[in-house]
Amino acid sequence: MSDPTPLPQRLRVALLADTHGQIDPRILALVADCDMAVHGGDIGSVAVLASLQPKLGQVYAVRGNNDVHRDWPVADQALLERIPGRAQVDLPGGLLVVEHSHRMAAAGRHERLRRRYPQARAIVYGHSHRLVVDCECLPWVLNPGAAGRSRTCGGPSCLVLTASLDRWEIDEHRFALPPRSKHQTAARL
Repeated sequence: MSDPTPLPQRLRVALLADTHGQIDPRILALVADCDMAVHGGDIGSVAVLASLQPKLGQVYAVRGNNDVHRDWPVADQALLERIPGRAQVDLPGGLLVVEHSHRMAAAGRHERLRRRYPQARAIVYGHSHRLVVDCECLPWVLNPGAAGRSRTCGGPSCLVLTASLDRWEIDEHRFALPPRSKHQTAARL
């Protein structure tokens, strides 16, 4: 067996989470412009994973607390079983660790994640639906926010990590909430 194709010296990685079965099309466009994609859990369906089409075709995902049999179609449950609770992704310049972190209290979460994964250059988590970029010290702790329609805390969001051997950079992306249709507005009255 031959060695896998080496990664490029510089990669753009789309970081997203908390889609809950729906993903904003503007985020899909960003993913398509990246080399790979990482989903921090609460995926919601195989369709979400299938819609992620980064340039190198590599998608990494972890299970969230809502990625359970009762919430996934029966036809998708075989794939659900193969999605891990944690993932590690080797990137140029370091290791990216991914977990949903739903079993961890919000208070002190970043410190606990840093203690749990000191070997990482960055840690991606989901669950809170809140976009967070904590680069105060290594490893960085990143939450891309909610990339779907559920509890987006100001609009669907994601992060793009540009990783090279000597430098990592994070770009934040938050999109305006889509306008409500007349039907949705009338239903709320």
